[in-house]
Amino acid sequence: MSVLSAEQLTGRVRSHVLDLPESDCVLHPDAAAAFLDLRAAASQSDIDLVAVSSFRTFERQLLIWNDKFHGRRALLGRDGSVLDRGVMTEEQLVGAILLWSALPGASRHHWGTEIDLIDRAALPPGQRPQLIATEYSPAGVFARLGAWLPRHCEQHGFFLPYDRDRGGVQPEPWHVSFAPVSNAALPALTLEVLAAALSGAPLAGAASVHRQLPDIHARYVCAVAQPSAAALAGPRH
Repeated sequence: MSVLSAEQLTGRVRSHVLDLPESDCVLHPDAAAAFLDLRAAASQSDIDLVAVSSFRTFERQLLIWNDKFHGRRALLGRDGSVLDRGVMTEEQLVGAILLWSALPGASRHHWGTEIDLIDRAALPPGQRPQLIATEYSPAGVFARLGAWLPRHCEQHGFFLPYDRDRGGVQPEPWHVSFAPVSNAALPALTLEVLAAALSGAPLAGAASVHRQLPDIHARYVCAVAQPSAAALAGPRH
């Protein structure tokens, strides 16, 4: 596997990804091939596996961040309830955003290895997925997918990086990562690489972010599950 450059790691270029029109997503070439295999395997269990998010640029992540900071998007607490940003300090606001949205430059989606998944076959007509944990619980609309992914994704090279709460990002049972590439990308995204990517960016709350950057890097970048040997071995045909 090729090593991603600092610009690729932080989403400032897209030279390491390709469009996958048949699945309406953008992925690293190795992750793209593995995803098509994963999707085919899911179809054998009557799951219509659809990517609702894949590669994301630095600029896109910056827009999401700034919208949440300025109240143009809802800000959610750990339980999924809408928070009142008007009563928060800047530091609290930054912490609330980080529960569900990565700092620009720090998103794993920049690598082209990450996919947020739903089962389109299970989605009622006219309903939009919310990507909250209860949707993937035994009583949720995506219960079957929530049970299927942990049992089957590793044989296709994927794993669940946010399988439980480690004091940073909240559990995301919809988020899979292509281990053969992402496992090398994670240690390459150092604090120095992240700080350089943020330098000069029009980031809302920048002063607070920079004061907390070492803690943000440790809790929201590094505190993830480790892929198994099976996932690291890549797809098995």
